[in-house]
Amino acid sequence: MGSARDGTCREPWPLRAREPLADPTASARESCYETQVKLEFTNRAWGALPFDPNEENRTRQVFGACFTRVRPTPVKAPRTLAVAREVAELLDFTPDFTASAEFAEIFAGNRSLSGMDPVAACYGGHQFGSWAGQLGDGRAISLGELKNARGEHWELQLKGAGPTPYSRRADGRAVLRSSLREFLCSEAMHHLGIPTTRALSLVATGEDVLRDLLYDGNARHEPGAIVCRVAPTFLRFGNFELFAARDDHENLSKLAAHTLTTHFPELGAPSPVAFQELLAEVSRRTAELIAAWMAKGFVHGVMNTDNMSVLGLTIDYGPFGFLDDFDPSWTPNITDASGRRYRYENQPSIGLWNLVRLAHALFPLIGDVSAVEAALGAYGDTLTRARSRTLAEKLGLRALRQDETRADGSPCVPDATLVDDLFELLAAVETDFTLFFRHLADVVTDPAADEPSDEARFAPLWDAYYDASAVSADHRSRLLVWLRRYVARVRDDGRPDSERRQAMNAVNPKYVLRNYVAQLAIEAAERSDLSVLEELLDVLRHPFDEQPAHGRFAEKRPEWARHRPGCSMLSCSS
Repeated sequence: MGSARDGTCREPWPLRAREPLADPTASARESCYETQVKLEFTNRAWGALPFDPNEENRTRQVFGACFTRVRPTPVKAPRTLAVAREVAELLDFTPDFTASAEFAEIFAGNRSLSGMDPVAACYGGHQFGSWAGQLGDGRAISLGELKNARGEHWELQLKGAGPTPYSRRADGRAVLRSSLREFLCSEAMHHLGIPTTRALSLVATGEDVLRDLLYDGNARHEPGAIVCRVAPTFLRFGNFELFAARDDHENLSKLAAHTLTTHFPELGAPSPVAFQELLAEVSRRTAELIAAWMAKGFVHGVMNTDNMSVLGLTIDYGPFGFLDDFDPSWTPNITDASGRRYRYENQPSIGLWNLVRLAHALFPLIGDVSAVEAALGAYGDTLTRARSRTLAEKLGLRALRQDETRADGSPCVPDATLVDDLFELLAAVETDFTLFFRHLADVVTDPAADEPSDEARFAPLWDAYYDASAVSADHRSRLLVWLRRYVARVRDDGRPDSERRQAMNAVNPKYVLRNYVAQLAIEAAERSDLSVLEELLDVLRHPFDEQPAHGRFAEKRPEWARHRPGCSMLSCSS
């Protein structure tokens, strides 16, 4: 999505020039660090793909280019609020460096390391189903691609670092609330096992940014911040779409060849067959990604094609959310409140819709309709298998049973009915998605145990309901019938309770980044209290562990958060 529209701009740095430093010792500190630690910026895409010859930083249409060189706009008083130590280690950054004032200067955009060559990417995209034309990095500036000691390549990107030629009417900045949410969720998703871009740092700018949170005419000044995002590449479906829409097949071919040889070398040298395989592999990765979202109750909120990674990563955290009560029609995005295009249950179909847009873009390089259709077929096949696998895991089953007979020939009911009936029950009464599956592991199924009473069987699940009085006798009776079927199915699977419980707790998290919890961290940080942010970051590193001392972060959404901005519905204002 585009940035918020307050219309203000700051003068950018001269290209490749360093801002004069007020502290005369600062340059010495930088030199000291760079001589102690050898950092290699390879910037492979920079060397392989076309650049905008115009280096003027003003809003404009850019043709025939993947990148425009642009410097981050300096900020007043950078201060590091948080660093993800695991990402720092990926980049070979030492703890002394990440704790330094120099680090804050670099990752606020006030200073650079040798080899950094800041650029903004040019791309287009379909937004809410309509072609939006050129979009591009309106406030994201990639500093360069760093090669670590293990030979891995990581692109470093500042979000909120100032205007670029793609900023349209916006200022290129970001506020603390959205930056903190992206920083936390990037790392939370990684520790949940969901493919994602990572977050290195969250840096306060010392400057306020004017934003209209709900687009209702009540703009206010908020503290600004910059998050440093990290990924092997930030290439999106929209990078390919823009060249295709402009019939620029020469640069489309260059981009596809670079993507293939750099990120998918196992698919072979550039050719129509290899580009078909590229589309198929992106389809498979996208299917696995969306199956992972669905399994953890994650709703992206803005599945525009410019927010879809060719690597199958979760990218561009805006008005996202994890399901509190299970509502298949829920979207966290107020911009999407009427059409609900990007609601939870619609994410699998939107994934395919977006891939079809990518297929249209790649068609000039593949040139065969049947080959494109075959490549897209990988999405449905992969999604079906991945959804079946993740649902079985959530239920503690070895696999979902598809047949109507057992191995011994006796009749049985396919597990699809068991799954469908459960989700119907979850949607009928406000039931917390995360807590229900976490506590389902505690239901006794062991045939050697005494048969529990209905109350005892139901007891582990009570905590998942938002209002126990809303659980009618009829609903309770239906759920008990389902539980008996579930117990029988687990026994049929032959899995002891101890093994099943361990397996379920390894895939059904106790902790996800609930919107109301993120809001608590935001409000504390706006008061200069970083304790909630620090504690929450540590808790989210271990989402499947019990962590009794931090149990408050696993609690259901409180009533005060039901309709509060930032806790229920969010906007793209950031």
